[in-house]
Amino acid sequence: MQIIIFPRNRKKPLHLSIGRGSVAVALVAVVALFGYLADLRGAYLHKQAIAEQVQVLEDVKGETQTALDAMAGRVSLMQSHVLRLDALGARLADLTQLDDIEFGLESPPGLGGPRPPLHEASQSLSSYDFLTSLNQLEFALQDRQDKLSAMETMLMGRDLQSQARPLGNPAQGSWISSSFGYRADPISGRRAFHPGIDMAGRVGMAVTTIASGIVTWSGRYKGYGNMVEISHGNGYMTRYAHNKENLVNVGERVEKGQTIAIMGSTGRSTGAHVHFEVVKNGSNVNPRDYISLR
Repeated sequence: MQIIIFPRNRKKPLHLSIGRGSVAVALVAVVALFGYLADLRGAYLHKQAIAEQVQVLEDVKGETQTALDAMAGRVSLMQSHVLRLDALGARLADLTQLDDIEFGLESPPGLGGPRPPLHEASQSLSSYDFLTSLNQLEFALQDRQDKLSAMETMLMGRDLQSQARPLGNPAQGSWISSSFGYRADPISGRRAFHPGIDMAGRVGMAVTTIASGIVTWSGRYKGYGNMVEISHGNGYMTRYAHNKENLVNVGERVEKGQTIAIMGSTGRSTGAHVHFEVVKNGSNVNPRDYISLR
């Protein structure tokens, strides 16, 4: 086989003679080279696909760990509420000398050993540890609920029974500015259900409980501002909201007519008043039936 080359700087062409064997070798070499390049490209694409899958798995792992950390934070908050229930139960047990009911985390019935710590150093909580803490928390909450219910029954059966039914005036010198039931909301103007009555007065007026009981909430609560909640037993509970200042703490026993707060306008409020609610067996009822203006 002859190959003729026409160089630019020469007038005469160059003649090259190549044997058939050399051509075959060259073709085989070219085919082998293309095959090698194709293998290299396939290996690169495969490696790139693996890297992308690894990155996807890492992203999913990170998102899962973030969600687990968030849930672990919620479990930690709930555990603090269990401690709060323990403190309440211990104060009630001491107040009423109910030695047959034990409160505390030292010896929760049915569990062996102390509660494991929720967090260790900077390590995230594992799925197994999270589920273990959640199960223990569920058991602890049920245990505290049963104990508090039993304690309430015994406590109310002693000397509060005669004063347990709510009847009185939560704010002497005030007047009813908004009734129980559906009304035009004073903030939004829309029709909305009002679960209590509003008794308007002056900032600094005394807010008093209309029945004896145990304080189950004292602090800020949603749009209620500063609120005091009292359990009276027999399914009754009263709430006094928008206070300037609460004067009682959770776990305290209060007597009928005792000043429990100072009237104010905290939370979702347009002026000084006390938002008063009566709850019977878990449902809001008309507080007007329980108010004595004398």
